Amino acid sequence: MSGVRRIGILTGGGDAPGLNAVIRAVVKACAYIHKVSVVGITGGYAGLVELKARELTLDDAGGLLVRGGTILGTSNRANPYRYPYVRPDGVEEMIDASSSVKRNVDKLGLDCLIVIGGDGTLACGERLQRELGIPVVGVPKTIDNDLGATNYTFGFATALEVATNALDRLHTTAESHHRVMLLEVMGREAGWIALHAGIAGGADVILIREIPFKIEPILAKFRARERRGRPFSLVVVAEGAAPAGGEQVFSGQDTVTGWKRLGGVSAQVAREIEEKGGYEVRSTILGHIQRGGSPVPVDRILATRFGVEAARLAATGQFGFMVALRDDEIVAVPLVDAIGKLKLVDPGCQMVVTARAVGTVFGDEDPEAVEAAEG
Repeated sequence: MSGVRRIGILTGGGDAPGLNAVIRAVVKACAYIHKVSVVGITGGYAGLVELKARELTLDDAGGLLVRGGTILGTSNRANPYRYPYVRPDGVEEMIDASSSVKRNVDKLGLDCLIVIGGDGTLACGERLQRELGIPVVGVPKTIDNDLGATNYTFGFATALEVATNALDRLHTTAESHHRVMLLEVMGREAGWIALHAGIAGGADVILIREIPFKIEPILAKFRARERRGRPFSLVVVAEGAAPAGGEQVFSGQDTVTGWKRLGGVSAQVAREIEEKGGYEVRSTILGHIQRGGSPVPVDRILATRFGVEAARLAATGQFGFMVALRDDEIVAVPLVDAIGKLKLVDPGCQMVVTARAVGTVFGDEDPEAVEAAEG
């Protein structure tokens, strides 16, 4: 017997479709199989710093499979090692509040903590276990699908469907008005959403962080399409994309944490296309629409599988692991090996090769070759 009787669970970082499905799976597996109680930590790690938690029962798990967001709440500013604190004089600063986490874990009587999140949330969990001895099990979550230890993360499939549907809708208006339509999707360092949605939605141009772009090949693609009687084009842009020799575009910055918010690269690209190509351009930023709403079936299933395995690892005392999808099997990988290793798009990978084979331009091609390829 592992001696585990009480498990805590929290969701950290940005929300993603499928978070509630993981919570549901953990609660149900702990109730039906492991006979272990579950405590929900509210607001991510903030709940452990400020002792905000509640018991989760089978009744709480009802209806969660199809529900977007997270019933526990989340935060991307709640790193206990750099925790926002407002001083008596009203000035906000970052402090180390990790001792409060350890104290409150003991106060709640938790034998293990399941942390659901991206690289930052998981890295914090690994540090809490390594430095403070808090047993941790990780569940990977990011719509960007950029965690290297797992083939896929839940939330990605839903974000992809939303982005593809948006491209389908933009296609009809682009064709009707003879315009260039740009769609900006999420993808800070990894362009998986843009790449997959671009292929699924028939984008003529895909711009991602991993392939710095120039405007000339893009304009060459538009000209070639015009000659074939196609006076409109679709461009999908990852928010982290940047021109060759240029910088990423940011929409703002957190004054305390220094975290820079990406956004606006599509508007910058649109202006350049208008100025240098003379085309009528419209840009759309999909933004948080990609994160919200009910998860698609693929994400519901993956989240459930992750939750069941995380509950098993926690209840049987197998700490320090993260659940992952490998070759369609759910496996446990060492948490320390799963963090700090982003899965980026290889410019020479089969997906990129496939996109290029059907005429998609990434902005790194020779302009003359682009026009020649169109005939």
